[in-house]
Amino acid sequence: MIKLLALDLDGTLLDSTGTVPEANRRAIRSAEEAGVLVTIATGRRFRDARPVGIEMEFNAPLITHNGALLKYAESLETVSASLLDGDTVQEVVRVGKEFGGNALVSADPHGKGSMLYDRVSADNIPLQRYLEWSTRLHGDDAEKAVLHVEDLHDALPDHEVIHISFSGQCEPMTQMMSFLTDELGDSVKILPTIYPKLDFTLIDILPPDASKGTGVEKLAILNGLTADNVMVIGDNFNDLDMLQFAGTPVVMGNADAGLLERPEFYKTLSNNEGGVAAAIERFILNQEN
Repeated sequence: MIKLLALDLDGTLLDSTGTVPEANRRAIRSAEEAGVLVTIATGRRFRDARPVGIEMEFNAPLITHNGALLKYAESLETVSASLLDGDTVQEVVRVGKEFGGNALVSADPHGKGSMLYDRVSADNIPLQRYLEWSTRLHGDDAEKAVLHVEDLHDALPDHEVIHISFSGQCEPMTQMMSFLTDELGDSVKILPTIYPKLDFTLIDILPPDASKGTGVEKLAILNGLTADNVMVIGDNFNDLDMLQFAGTPVVMGNADAGLLERPEFYKTLSNNEGGVAAAIERFILNQEN
């Protein structure tokens, strides 16, 4: 029986306008009323995911930073946190700068979280748009949420770091990912989220034990559950670990073709068609397996 449901956020729970469809809201409430723990498992940092968590009033901690941080949206109680080693953080930033990348450093896991950066290239339009979006999202808290520092190398020793991200067009980000993999080896986990149609790739550099799958597994164990009790829904390759862990893995109709072709994954409708609600109806409310 399914007792834990973990939902990817962008492209899954949220539609293409960035909102939660009403059908998804109703289905999630029904699942919770049936005794299911429901949360999100997202690559977003906690502070960026928290508004959705508060809006949805999830009855479980959010799985954020691609599984590196489990934390309750309302109370800010930290359930589990994996951190990057300080020397590794400095090396990631150094390598990234040598490659010409712009680093976003996510830090301070025991509060709402903060993001540090020291430069934004003129041609890095996705990063510029993200910073503008984040500033709008956090309103009066924006100055605490997004910190522009003179030099990351000097600022980082004062912060506990959860993950570092780089973003940009697919080809240069693929080259950077290969470079970082060669340089850093097993000291980090590197997770790409690739949107070919948008020519956009996000690279997350995380503690070596972090993934959405690990985060979902931690939450399951904390609640005395096994993989057979877990359902997850996702749409991209950073969801692969949790899809492979869950007893009921579901991919969205708008998922990457590489996931839709996997016969071991169930399929649902797209994020603009209430795919989350359809999957909840099928596998939780009607208990199909």
